[in-house]
Amino acid sequence: MSQGRDIIMEQDGPLWRGRFAAMASPCECLIRGVSESLARRSIQCVAEEAWRIEHKFSRYRDDNLMATINNASGQWVALDDETARLLDFADQCWRLSEGAFDITSGVLRRAWQFDGSDCLPEQAQIDTLLPLVGWQKVDRRAHSIRLQAGMELDLGGIGKEYAVDRAFNLAGQLSEADLLVNFGGDLVGRAAQEPWLVGMEGTARPLAGRLQFTTGALATSGDSRRFLLRDGIRYSHVLDPRSGWPVSSAPRAVTVFGQQCTQAGLLSTLAILQGKDAERLLDEAGAQYWIQWGDDAPATG
Repeated sequence: MSQGRDIIMEQDGPLWRGRFAAMASPCECLIRGVSESLARRSIQCVAEEAWRIEHKFSRYRDDNLMATINNASGQWVALDDETARLLDFADQCWRLSEGAFDITSGVLRRAWQFDGSDCLPEQAQIDTLLPLVGWQKVDRRAHSIRLQAGMELDLGGIGKEYAVDRAFNLAGQLSEADLLVNFGGDLVGRAAQEPWLVGMEGTARPLAGRLQFTTGALATSGDSRRFLLRDGIRYSHVLDPRSGWPVSSAPRAVTVFGQQCTQAGLLSTLAILQGKDAERLLDEAGAQYWIQWGDDAPATG
């Protein structure tokens, strides 16, 4: 999915803000108390890293590594260090979730179109795709991978949070200034001058108002924009790869605060995949979180 590579710069007193689009999301970088030249360098660094990761790992392109892997027709494909590490993380997610988090499940989108309508697929459509799902079916060596013909990898479940952490770390090396990187609501920041104050988006209204912090990250998972609604039942876009159907009794939204965006994103996603047991998982992990069930007021843990 191609997007423009324009950066809009704004200044408000000591605060510089750069806005751009990447990974189908509005993105921004905020930096405080620096010169215009350093602000521009920092914001450009963040945007370039977001665009690099999107170009390399997006499943919407036909000219990148993901396309090579997905179109290899059962042949081995060599991996660079970065991709191997990301797949190691995906393997960890799969094991922690007991198979509920699976980066091969993207093929199920051929049956499901989460456009807010009431159109559910036939079970026969799902049954034809399930043989192409299953991380345990993927062959891996240290720096190579082989998929069965017809299978695909989709890193959308971890890519944006990974990009946030990467961009933040790179820009953070340019200065010790207060810095915040926000890609579509998944963010990480640090502050010495004054805390960052961020709003948390829920489903129909703000999840829990605002959060003030000096160091940390936020990530949100939910179905506020991608769902189906039929006979009064809301079907989340979060699919259980073992059944091919949306996770039942899942929260509408889960926001987790952590030290890294990838860490927070993993917990928020695993919580959604737990369905009605989402809060139990988060409590056992000792996470700070905000969770919304249906249209009820959000719970905090």
